[in-house]
Amino acid sequence: MLSVAPTTDSTCIKNVGSFHELATTPLAHGVNALCWARSLAGDYAEVVRLLGDGHGEPITTLDEAVLLALPLSPAGRVAAEHMLADLRLLRDHDLDPVLNCIHGYPRDEEPGPIQTDVFSFHADSAPIEAYTWLCTYSGPPSEGLRPADARRKVDDPALRAELLKLHGGPDDADFKVFLNEHCYDLHYAPAPGAQPYSFGHFNLWRIATDYPGNPVPPCVHRAPATNPGDPARLLLIS
Repeated sequence: MLSVAPTTDSTCIKNVGSFHELATTPLAHGVNALCWARSLAGDYAEVVRLLGDGHGEPITTLDEAVLLALPLSPAGRVAAEHMLADLRLLRDHDLDPVLNCIHGYPRDEEPGPIQTDVFSFHADSAPIEAYTWLCTYSGPPSEGLRPADARRKVDDPALRAELLKLHGGPDDADFKVFLNEHCYDLHYAPAPGAQPYSFGHFNLWRIATDYPGNPVPPCVHRAPATNPGDPARLLLIS
């Protein structure tokens, strides 16, 4: 299976040619997403099949012991080794990556005026300078929005009025705290006519989060919609 760099004329994405470039290239001058586009050999679908349905668990965390215990074919073993190599690569960079087999994500049971689960376009946040790293090996990949195409939902007058009613107070500093505590201020809607871009398969990404003093907009992204019967995702994230 092959994957290629995102085809986009957007200035917010920069393609790099190595992990060193991915780790050291600054996110600046409007660039809020770095992509190391790769083609990886191996049968990732076999890994998913052998993992089964997760025994009813929507997300199964995979480690070396789990992957090496699978009765994989040579092609499946190649896939497992690539994923383990990526785990080691990020850990050697002082990160804490997690490899998951994802059958589905929980939905908001009471989302209120704004949906806040991972199927909604959102930005990750951090109290200090930090980045999100991710790679999809199998299953539907993540999607992103260019900053010009993203509209913060709390800035929509109708939604803001509903949130103010839910808050039960004026549009002041306490209201901003309320929005932050419920992550309402991290969710976005696509602008009319916006075309989300795909993160693709095997591409390793480093994307901007919403942290104090960030010189670029956070990278707005979402998990792909999933339906019963859809293939599980193999996702590396840190």
